[in-house]
Amino acid sequence: MTIVSSKEFVTDEDKYFDLALEEEVFVKKGDNMFVVQNYIPNDEPDILCEPNDDFYRSITMEEAIIRVEAGMREIIKKHKHAEVV
Repeated sequence: MTIVSSKEFVTDEDKYFDLALEEEVFVKKGDNMFVVQNYIPNDEPDILCEPNDDFYRSITMEEAIIRVEAGMREIIKKHKHAEVV
C-alpha cells in the first residue's frame, strides 16, 4: 500500500497509475483519501457497465427537457393566473 499527497500524484501520475497495477495506491488531499483503481482489462467491460438502481431510475436528456418544459409551463400559467386575480 502506498499513500501519496495530491501534489505528488499530479507531479508523477503515470508512476502511481503503474504502481496501482501491483498494489493499492491512495491519494491524500486534506482530510480525504482517494483510491487509484486498478486497470480493468478490455475483455471485461461489464465490470464498468453493470446497471444498478440509479441506472434504472435514470431518464434521457430528451425526457428531462420535456419534464422541465412542462413544469415551466405550469409555473408560468400559475403566475399569469395570480396576476389576473
